[in-house]
Amino acid sequence: MASLPKLPRHASPKSKFKAALSIALPVVAGVVALATVAGCALLIVRRRYRYVELGEDWEIEFGAHRLSYKELSRATGGFKNKNLLGSGGFGAVFKGVLPTSGTEVAVKRVTHGSRQGMKEFVAEVATIGRLRHRNLVQLLGYCRLKDELLLAYDYMPNGSVESHLYGGGKPALSWAQRFRIIKGVASGLLYLHEEWEQVVVHRDVKASNILLDGEMNARLGDFGLARLHDRGAELHTTVVAGTFGYIAPELALTGRASPLTDVFAFGAFLLEVATGRRPVEEAMDGSSSRRFMLVDWVFEHWRNESLAEVVDPRIQGGYDVGELSLALRVGLLCSHPLASVRPGMRQVMQYLAGDAPLPELAPTTHHMGMSMLSLLQNQGFDSSIVMVSSSSSSVSLDTCLSGGR
Repeated sequence: MASLPKLPRHASPKSKFKAALSIALPVVAGVVALATVAGCALLIVRRRYRYVELGEDWEIEFGAHRLSYKELSRATGGFKNKNLLGSGGFGAVFKGVLPTSGTEVAVKRVTHGSRQGMKEFVAEVATIGRLRHRNLVQLLGYCRLKDELLLAYDYMPNGSVESHLYGGGKPALSWAQRFRIIKGVASGLLYLHEEWEQVVVHRDVKASNILLDGEMNARLGDFGLARLHDRGAELHTTVVAGTFGYIAPELALTGRASPLTDVFAFGAFLLEVATGRRPVEEAMDGSSSRRFMLVDWVFEHWRNESLAEVVDPRIQGGYDVGELSLALRVGLLCSHPLASVRPGMRQVMQYLAGDAPLPELAPTTHHMGMSMLSLLQNQGFDSSIVMVSSSSSSVSLDTCLSGGR
């Protein structure tokens, strides 16, 4: 009996739990370790993907100015609100400093859901990325990341002309500064229309798109609506785009943008700079409101020989009566509803420099406003009768500004 083996004792529940735990712990630890490694790898991939930028077919031709998203994000402090310069239907613009060069930049951040989508983004990159002129805002780089489009420009420390005209926290402009701005924008448009390899129609010339650098030089920017075509090529119909008050009548009627539609917008801008009033305003007339049209108002004062009353009273210091007279005359001519009457930008430059005589509006035009001429244009009105070469039959604007300071 003593040689028989002992029967095994029944294990207690506590010892069973310890045994199971000794087996499960290494398995669980292995699973947790594997999950941790996988999570870290996924996080690295996601962080890398965050900065993976989408390539475009057009970059083969226009890809010389690509910047990384990480660089632009760091430049603007992660696009923080404290660096926000402004926002609108196109997106938002942030001030930044490129970490590699220390260059101050303005970064326009656009989303696909905004009114300015991929088509406009490509237009801006393809256009301004190759343009070089002292009166155009210089594009420094661009980037696309998932649903975001980014454009980086030279930072313009003195803001837009609009901010100086309408109390946007900027000081009022002297006449010398205004006249220099006018001539600068004219020079930039001449380059776009006649001096570059293709014809560039900006389509959005206005005070908020004309920026001022550190020396108060005018720089035309925002080429998101620009259109290019070869010289002599037929103009194509497109969606009417622009800002009310700057849109030429024929553009609204036909949808065809041309250099002369830019000239119309430039005329509206010129009158705006000289008078300090927007091209279109809603004005109260008693209990009702009516639409104020700047060109009609200036034209009416021209007819009444009272142009001194349209000069912006916020102009600092004195002004040259001859220059202001010339500017208003050029503005009216460029704002003419008949495209055939408007001068090209080369002529405008000659007029502003005093190198060519400026034609006057004929007496026929005295009896109708500029808006009425626009209506007559729709009926096939002959524009040849509204121009005369002799100044004897029309009012000279030089004599209407006797109130110069």
